[in-house]
Amino acid sequence: MAGDAKKLQPIIIKRVKKGGHAAHGGAWKIAYADFVTAMMAFFLLMWLLGSTTEGDKKGIADYFQSPLKVAMAGGSGSGDASHVIKGGGKDLTRQSGQVKEGDVESRKSSFNLRALKEEQRRAERTRLQELKGKVEEILKENARLANLGGQIRLDMTKDGLRIQIVDENNRPMFDSGSAVVKPYMRDLLRELGNVLTEVPNRLTIEGHTDATPFPGGEKGYSNWELSADRANASRREMVAGGLSEERMLRVQGLASSKLLDSQDPKSPSNRRISIIVMNRDAEDAVLKNLPDIDEESAPAPGQASENVSTSSAPKPR
Repeated sequence: MAGDAKKLQPIIIKRVKKGGHAAHGGAWKIAYADFVTAMMAFFLLMWLLGSTTEGDKKGIADYFQSPLKVAMAGGSGSGDASHVIKGGGKDLTRQSGQVKEGDVESRKSSFNLRALKEEQRRAERTRLQELKGKVEEILKENARLANLGGQIRLDMTKDGLRIQIVDENNRPMFDSGSAVVKPYMRDLLRELGNVLTEVPNRLTIEGHTDATPFPGGEKGYSNWELSADRANASRREMVAGGLSEERMLRVQGLASSKLLDSQDPKSPSNRRISIIVMNRDAEDAVLKNLPDIDEESAPAPGQASENVSTSSAPKPR
C-alpha cells in the first residue's frame, strides 16, 4: 500500500514566465521625455537670445526690474511712449529699433504740420519783404513824401515788418506836447494805410516819446498818455487812408521805455511812431495773452465799463 501511495503522488512542474525587464516598468520614458523637452526649450531660448538685439535685452531687463514703470511708459524701457524697445518690432532680423505703425502715422502727420507751418512762414516773410520794397518805392515816387524819406525807417524784426516814422527838429510829426498830426505826416500815414490794405496781416501801432518829462506829468497827464494819444491819432489817419479797423490788433503808448537812441534819451529820434505789420507767430503770441471776456460781465452796448479810466488831453504847449 505504501508503494502504491508513492506512485499516486502528483508531479508539480514550475514554469518561469519571462516578462522582459518587468521590474523597471515605463518610468524611464517619462524622465527621458522631460529631458528632451527641457533640451528643446533650452536650445529655443539660446536661439532667441542669439537673434535678440541689445536693445531688446535691455528692455526685457528693465521690465523685470520695474514692470509698472515700463508699462506706464507705453512699453519702452527708456520711457519713450512713442517707440517700441530698441531692436524690437515685427521683424526680428532687424538690428535697429522699429517704430509702431500708429506712431509712424502720428510722426508723419506732425512732420507734415511742421513743414506746412514753415512753408507758411517763408511765404509770409516773402510777402512782407515785397511790402517793404513797395513802401520804399512809393516814398521815392511820391514827390510830397520824398522829403520825408529820411524820417522813415523800415526793417524786418522777429515780429514782422516794422515801419518807424521818427521826428526831426525841423520836421516833427507833432507839436510839442500835442497829439495832433502835422499835415505832411497826415499824408504819409494815409498813404501807408492805403498800401497796407494789400496784406492781410494785423498791425501794432506804438507811440514813443523822448525822456523829457511832461510838465506836471507826475500828477496826471504824462508821456505815457501822450504817447498813447499819438499812437491813436496815427491809427485814425491810417483808417482814413483806407485801412480797416479790424486790422488793428494793438495800439499802445510806451513813452520813453524803448529809446531808439539810448545814448541821447532826449534826442528827437526817440519821438516816433512804430507800425509793425505782424507775422503769424507774433499775432498768435498777442492773442494768447489777451484775457477772455466774460459775456455776463461785459458792458452793454453803448455803456462804458467801470474799470476804464479816461483822461482829458492837455492843452498844447
